This record gives sequence, C-alpha cells and structure tokens, in this order.
Amino acid sequence: MADLGHDPGAMFGVLAAKTAGAFAGAGVSLIYLLPKSRREAASRFATGMTCGLIFGGPTGLWLAERLGLSGMLSGAETMLAGSAAASLCAWWVLGALSRVAERYGGRR
Repeated sequence: MADLGHDPGAMFGVLAAKTAGAFAGAGVSLIYLLPKSRREAASRFATGMTCGLIFGGPTGLWLAERLGLSGMLSGAETMLAGSAAASLCAWWVLGALSRVAERYGGRR
C-alpha cells in the first residue's frame, strides 16, 4: 500500500477513489446536518472535500487496522473508505462548530 510504484493507472485509481470517497462523505454530511445557507453549505463541502483528499489515506489505513480488515481490502477500497470517513467527520465538526459559534458568539 505504501509503495504504489510508477504505474499511472494505479495512481489514477487511488486518486479517483479518494475523490469519490471525499465527495460521498461530504454528500452524506450535507443530508445528515443540513446547512442554513448556501455559503455555509459551500464552505463545509469544500472543507469536507479537502480533508477527504488530504487525510483519506491515513484515515483509511487506520480504519482498516482498527477493524482488522487490512489484508481483505484493496488500496482503492481503503482510500475510498478513508476519504469518506475523513470528509464526513470534518464536515460534521465544521457544521457543529458553526452552530455553536452562531449561538454563543453574539452574546456578551
């Protein structure tokens, strides 16, 4: 998993899996915690995609190890699951923080 070699097909597959996972995680988060405005939706979706693409690999490896699925999943499946999980968590946390800041930020 750590050495992808020089095969462009393998690199494209991993990137496609990370992108699809990040998109799926951000989409599920949109349904799970509805945004109040388009601006909030856009910022949370962008954050989810970014976190899914950046942290998808480490998150996928961590999840596979914790669940005991390391030898059973391909690299693309690991990336897909990791990107979706990272995107889902980042998007949900950003949404929750924006709601807390909205509620308590204006009172002094």
